[in-house]
Amino acid sequence: MNTEQALYARSESKCELCGISEDLAIYEVPPNSTCSPEDTILACNTCRMQLENPETVNVHHWHCLNESMWSQVPAVQVVAWRMLTRLRSEGWPQDLLDMLYLDDETLEWAKQTSEGTPSDDGVKHIDSNGAVLEAGDNVTLVKDLNVKGASFTAKRGTVVRGISLVADNPEHIEGRVNGQQIVILTKFVKKSNPK
Repeated sequence: MNTEQALYARSESKCELCGISEDLAIYEVPPNSTCSPEDTILACNTCRMQLENPETVNVHHWHCLNESMWSQVPAVQVVAWRMLTRLRSEGWPQDLLDMLYLDDETLEWAKQTSEGTPSDDGVKHIDSNGAVLEAGDNVTLVKDLNVKGASFTAKRGTVVRGISLVADNPEHIEGRVNGQQIVILTKFVKKSNPK
């Protein structure tokens, strides 16, 4: 049985990350894949493209890791850990990472691409008082904000719960105000004290 046949049998002809059964192909898990079933996974085109091109990542697609991270296949565990680590600023991936257990050898493999290694030049989101904001924080608006494309003003003093960080822009966060997801400038918020 060749690698592709072994992967189709192991995965029941489904993407081992998101579970769909179209456009499947072998994905070699870096850094030192030998193209054997042990260090490859069967992945759909959507998953492969986003793994290989981080700038194209659709965060919502990766909610599928909520299930696939429990795979008994080390290669699948490694890819799940790397993607959750890459997306951890969204909040929910960090919760999944906290539950995910990898044995020492698998975790070492997962870290070989330096995914999850903090860098000094990482994007930091700073509020109006100079406090560092993290995904999941609650913030309070420090001024009235006219919401573009909506017919309301977000009032000063409004608490925005469970914010998301905009990964490539340290001046932007996202949060829900009046039931609508909006982008907010960090200079117009202050971090709320946890109750």
